[in-house]
Amino acid sequence: MVAKRIIPCLDVADGRVVKGVNFVGLRDAGDPVELACRYSASGADELVFLDIAASHQGRATLVDLVRRTADAVTIPFTVGGGISSVEGITELLRAGADKVSLNSSAVRDPDLVARGAERFGCQCIVVAIDARARDNGQPGWDVYVKGGRENTGLDAVAWAQRVVALGAGEILLTSMDGDGTQAGYALELTRAVADAVEVPVIASGGAGCIDHIAAALDAGPAGGHASAALLASLLHDGVLTVEQIKGDLLGRGLPVRPLATLC
Repeated sequence: MVAKRIIPCLDVADGRVVKGVNFVGLRDAGDPVELACRYSASGADELVFLDIAASHQGRATLVDLVRRTADAVTIPFTVGGGISSVEGITELLRAGADKVSLNSSAVRDPDLVARGAERFGCQCIVVAIDARARDNGQPGWDVYVKGGRENTGLDAVAWAQRVVALGAGEILLTSMDGDGTQAGYALELTRAVADAVEVPVIASGGAGCIDHIAAALDAGPAGGHASAALLASLLHDGVLTVEQIKGDLLGRGLPVRPLATLC
């Protein structure tokens, strides 16, 4: 059975890690490379860096951050934010990133997913989907871009299926309604997407305790069916550690990579 992953997320703006609620009210959470080293040493399975200002301000220099991170950690990491071309993907992968995350650019140019997957392999291409429940009384979730400011009108489940057909090897699914609230992952949304695609889905947005993480990873009828859980506030604020989370999940019988096997 494939192990479930615990993935710290580092949202970066102006070279610092930030955290907010529902994509607003950002506060400083530390130096990205220092946090990456801490999480790598503590047993995290992967890392995700997202330049949350890049898509609407023009991509800042992520390359230096990627190089410094690649020199400092031993676990895979994904980088996203303002990547709008195969050349941009190339630059970040050459700097040391293991995967790139496409969001607004995938909506604007879906063929970028296909071109990236053809050149670098599906395993390098992650499509990030920021989804919010519809507020018009209709069921389902809409896809948002530009840091959550623009509703594309795309259905989140259908969009996930389309990008996987184009070559995306993983979906990073964020519930905008849950982001930063610590009220729990959007299990219905996560389950709907995970059941609709044949690639791993990373649950993001809303973790407030280990019960929430376990629920997102649970493959049962009420679980989120996710392959990985993305975490930010709980780890940045020191509420939980990776060690505590993995120990608890192992006790519940969930297949996570035990700390003793880490190199």
